[in-house]
Amino acid sequence: MLSKFRNFGKNYPHIWTISYFVIYLIWFVWLESRASKPYHVIHFPLDDYIPFCEYFVIPYFLWFVYIAAVFLWLFAKDRQNFYRYIVFLYTGMTLFLVISTIYPNGHLLRPLEFRRDNIFIKMVCFLYWADTSTNILPSIHVFNSIAAHAAVMNTPGLFKHKWTVRCSRILCASIILSTMFLKQHSCMDVMLGTALAIGMNKLVYHSGFLVKSHYLIGKLVRNDRNLSSSFPGKIHGTAKDTEI
Repeated sequence: MLSKFRNFGKNYPHIWTISYFVIYLIWFVWLESRASKPYHVIHFPLDDYIPFCEYFVIPYFLWFVYIAAVFLWLFAKDRQNFYRYIVFLYTGMTLFLVISTIYPNGHLLRPLEFRRDNIFIKMVCFLYWADTSTNILPSIHVFNSIAAHAAVMNTPGLFKHKWTVRCSRILCASIILSTMFLKQHSCMDVMLGTALAIGMNKLVYHSGFLVKSHYLIGKLVRNDRNLSSSFPGKIHGTAKDTEI
């Protein structure tokens, strides 16, 4: 058994990147524990005109499958684009935790009671119980959905399948809409999450940011300081323009 774990570690040395989720979950749970504390209310005029629709709970929960599926596929099949994906995800997720720590926020748009009872309403009730309407600005659901779709559009092994691109595009759009139709997020959260995702997409996929950063860090931490300038390029590849 031990030898199998060692072999797995040799074949997938980037397994260490998963440890980030331990830090994220601890930080997130701590933020949720402050839900009863005073917070800044986030509201945008358009929020008042968006109706509640419990059926959007399906794409909202599919977000977890979507993000994980792209993560696991890249982890196993394309290490170069896996690193791009986690840089995209982890940067945004960390930034959102920092913002929520410094600027506790939430909104008051959730329905106080439901006039109908069905499986979708029960799923929404579970969502409201598990994830409070605090720490919502910007929306991680929106940011990570765009990150996953950007990964699909910039990974040859995924982009070559039309059905993968179409499903990703539909799922990404429906998840973004679900955050507002479930009253889980304000339009402000969605707009800011989208703006940040567009900026990260530019840095990760359409610039030499990763290569330059990798080279700089390598020069700082390596004892000989003679890191080949071509090495980061082999890890991250050449950024190519691709439409999201």
